[in-house]
Amino acid sequence: MAAITFKRKAYEHMLKWKKERHGETALLIQGARRIGKTTIAETFARNEYKSHIIIDFSIAPPEVFNAFDDISNLDFVFFTLQAAYGVTLHERESVIVFDEVQMQPRARQAIKHLVKDGRYDYIETGSLISVQQSSAHIVIPSEETRLNMYPMDYEEFKWALGDTTTVPLLRQAFEQHRPLGNDLHRKMMRDFRLYMLVGGMPQAVAKYIQANNLAAVDQVKREIIELYEEDFNKIDNSKKCMAMFDAIPAQLSKNIARYRVSSVIPGGRTSQVSDLVRAMEDSMVANIAYHSNDPNAGLALTRDNDYYKIYTADTGLFITMAFKDKDVTENLIYAKLLNDKLKVNMGYVYENVVAQMLRATGKNLYYHTIPTHDGKKHYEVDFLVADGNKISPIEVKSSGYKTHASLDAFCDKFSERILNKYIIYTKDLLREGDLCYIPVYMTMFL
Repeated sequence: MAAITFKRKAYEHMLKWKKERHGETALLIQGARRIGKTTIAETFARNEYKSHIIIDFSIAPPEVFNAFDDISNLDFVFFTLQAAYGVTLHERESVIVFDEVQMQPRARQAIKHLVKDGRYDYIETGSLISVQQSSAHIVIPSEETRLNMYPMDYEEFKWALGDTTTVPLLRQAFEQHRPLGNDLHRKMMRDFRLYMLVGGMPQAVAKYIQANNLAAVDQVKREIIELYEEDFNKIDNSKKCMAMFDAIPAQLSKNIARYRVSSVIPGGRTSQVSDLVRAMEDSMVANIAYHSNDPNAGLALTRDNDYYKIYTADTGLFITMAFKDKDVTENLIYAKLLNDKLKVNMGYVYENVVAQMLRATGKNLYYHTIPTHDGKKHYEVDFLVADGNKISPIEVKSSGYKTHASLDAFCDKFSERILNKYIIYTKDLLREGDLCYIPVYMTMFL
């Protein structure tokens, strides 16, 4: 069956780059593996240029791979590429795509000179962590516009299913503070739970469309997880990084204030794994929420690098990881999750998807904890969003939304710094005084 090409929002950013930069920079598309970087680069090259060359450095012939070792004669470089791929390049009407650019660092280093030459446009793709590692011994070009790609967001998922109507209507309801009503809201929640189960990895979405079988989707997600684990083992042969990644669902399910390294790595301390956490973050397969010690509009200024929570970048992968003890997550389990009938705590799953949705809109993740009066427990606000010169706290609830002690404690302590107060939950849109209850599927509008 032919591969499915999905509509992605990154395409509009690519059009903006092409229109505004006029070849003054190369476009570097970076993100986790298997999120569609190569596909969107190839689609863009095919649609927006008179001709194009796609150089996949993982399989490039020797004459192409080695062409960038000496770029003193660019005419010869371009002659080599055109001859190798049988493509005629047209000045200012052609693009050359460097796919898996981390495998030929000198090609990335050459960008400075290629862009200065000005004849063609250039697009690079690669996973961020691999690009960083491979670039350790080259001159990093400043002539790059960087575009981060994430798993498909909820609107892109709906587009893939042929639905271009739902999300604009939800946005309208959100902006007008208009509840949907019980029947429509229940349908929206079921639709959104499907997104949570399938996730936003294009291969998983394609498998769902082709097979309509969640067990088959689960197998695709397991293969992606194994690929990520192999990548982590390449950068950390002690397997500590892989262990920390695999433990994300277990850590979140404990409802603790921070990721406890010692419970995953015996004798391990937070200070010892800072490089591994950074590697997970740079790989873009994990989202890190840092504790803000004194939350204000400049959240990054009070970020605690040793106090954090870790989420998976894709909630579909998260769910598969949560049931990893089984060979394949059965359709029965997926059916119960889809219909909200499985007797498990879904709070941490919703927390993960909220983190994913906030990150997809370009927001960095921060949270805050406040000790209780007796010091034995703590209040925790799950996420903080900078709003102008103020902040908006977010508490995520999968049940028991009537009480929100953590949000109340936070708002009492930092009342002068707060613009909006949100509870993200599984019920319909509701506003009570200055508190806004947001159904989880509307998180993207914050």
